[in-house]
Amino acid sequence: MSSAHLRQRPDPSEHHPAYGPYLDAISIREAPGQAFDLTRYLESQSDALATVLATVSEEGALHRYAAGKWSVKEVVAHLTDVERVMAYRILRIGRGDATPLPGFDENAWIKAGAHDQRPLEDHVAEFRAARSDSLALIRGLPESAFPNRVVASGYSVTGRALAWILAGHVDHHLRILQERYGVADPGTP
Repeated sequence: MSSAHLRQRPDPSEHHPAYGPYLDAISIREAPGQAFDLTRYLESQSDALATVLATVSEEGALHRYAAGKWSVKEVVAHLTDVERVMAYRILRIGRGDATPLPGFDENAWIKAGAHDQRPLEDHVAEFRAARSDSLALIRGLPESAFPNRVVASGYSVTGRALAWILAGHVDHHLRILQERYGVADPGTP
């Protein structure tokens, strides 16, 4: 079941402006005049990511499009890290805990993870598990939780915005994998 709050795009006042591009990544997928089912969309992204990465070899998964950039494996690990962080923030909001939450240094987390030592399929499976957990959390929250706010990384954000950011963040990085890493979507001619 999808929350009515989740069918409505978050207002810019519900999140930090830096997340605007993630939400914009979703806008191309909304059908005019039809309600957008965010939970169904979140569900579909695990398969979309797995499909896109199915054509990437272990050697290809070590590719970096420029010096100092993450490998394909590290991008997937980053998606999983962000999934967990945002889900935790949604959990805090859902439980009525408004204690401010710190940010995190995504580059330091990637460096500490030794992600290139693990098979790509393990990273994909881990992302799928994290997304499944996020969906269970989102589906289990009462409707009243989504407009609630927490301060995260010094900025007020709603539960609804965090759920939408999860979707937009994956779309953003899927586009980067395709445009900068040359990872082709097997479903695209």
